[in-house]
Amino acid sequence: MALNNSKGVNRIGHIALKVKDLERAKAFYRSLGMKLIWDAEDWCYFETSPCKDGLALLGPKYKAAGPHFAFHFDDKKDVQDIYNDLKDSGINVGPIHEHRDGTASFYMMDTEGNWLEMLYMPKGGIQSNV
Repeated sequence: MALNNSKGVNRIGHIALKVKDLERAKAFYRSLGMKLIWDAEDWCYFETSPCKDGLALLGPKYKAAGPHFAFHFDDKKDVQDIYNDLKDSGINVGPIHEHRDGTASFYMMDTEGNWLEMLYMPKGGIQSNV
């Protein structure tokens, strides 16, 4: 299957893991030298330096998505274009929605049942809330 109009994905930007104890997991990933960028009661987001590869930790209270990996896009229009192309190709995609951290995305499953996210990431990245 080839997509018609979109430029396609340009990088794998983050993975999201489900964790049982968010505080314990945050401490572990901090000890590995990752930088905490976004911290909420139900999830958090780390980045590596200087690449800004991301790791989202989804706590037990987080219900918006499950474990997945995400392709990041620098332009919101690219997310809309790939969304339209996938939908026009008959692929089942979820709605595009705005996130509280300034990003926007949609979720879908690949042909093998793995969850993935197509995510608009603002040029400067996620603005830290910590």
